[in-house]
Amino acid sequence: MKILITGATGLIGRALVAQWQDQHQLVILSRSVAKAREILAIDASYHQSLDEIDFNQLDAVVNLAGEAIADKRWSESQKQKICQSRWQITEALVEKIQHCTTPPKVLISGSAIGFYGRQGSQIVTEEHSSFYPEFSHDICARWENLAQRAAGERTRVCILRTGIVLSSKGGALSKMLPLFKLGLGGPIGDGKQFMSWIHLDDMVRLIDFLLYRDDLSGPFNATAPRPVTNKQFSQLLAERFGKKAPFTVPAFVLRLAFGEMADLLLFGQNVQPKRLLDNSFEFHHPQLKEALNALQF
Repeated sequence: MKILITGATGLIGRALVAQWQDQHQLVILSRSVAKAREILAIDASYHQSLDEIDFNQLDAVVNLAGEAIADKRWSESQKQKICQSRWQITEALVEKIQHCTTPPKVLISGSAIGFYGRQGSQIVTEEHSSFYPEFSHDICARWENLAQRAAGERTRVCILRTGIVLSSKGGALSKMLPLFKLGLGGPIGDGKQFMSWIHLDDMVRLIDFLLYRDDLSGPFNATAPRPVTNKQFSQLLAERFGKKAPFTVPAFVLRLAFGEMADLLLFGQNVQPKRLLDNSFEFHHPQLKEALNALQF
């Protein structure tokens, strides 16, 4: 297939490109073509503008672009950057698809479990409709609505409501590792908040799965079927390095350090990938302990 990928230099994008480089003809959109070539180091068609790409020649579009949500404190300008980096590219992609005579067969577009907002311990599936109104929901709701506008008789849209992606090469886990390797890690707040996670390998596999399943569309929870509490996560991560997790990070310390962004760490969601399981997707890493052991640190 000829596949356009946005956000190809991100954690998921890099893994996806590595998986697909010998299987598909890849078209890479990047603000810096030179940087993308250097990071990805593959033979692909690189472009800086969507206007350079003929969407009539594409079989699929995978939209993973977006400013990292937890890299910086949420000032008003940073919030705008987080939102616009997702909304603008998605809107532009949809406009291109809508004006095609032979549009791509599928748009697979990013989102996050932040779509649900904080949910406590209640099990959350794709059918859940009681959302907590906060910044993470606002980002994802508009992001998804924009993507869904590409849906039509000839184009299906799949939405990836992604959890915490586990990888030794970046993402949230890389920020936790230094303390846990030293035996200084531990739960955040009361540790009861759920963490819905997915191993990077399964993330790539489910995108590949959705690429070929012409009968599937709509939102999919991109999380493993065994979410854990923050306390359980901390204990298992510490065990991975032969350590304990004796220290607790109080909520007020997080709020002082990160402001509103601390809510991402203090509240969670108990998310289940119901639609993937119902459609026979098999997770290679369904249990957290095994998933952590499978990572090369």
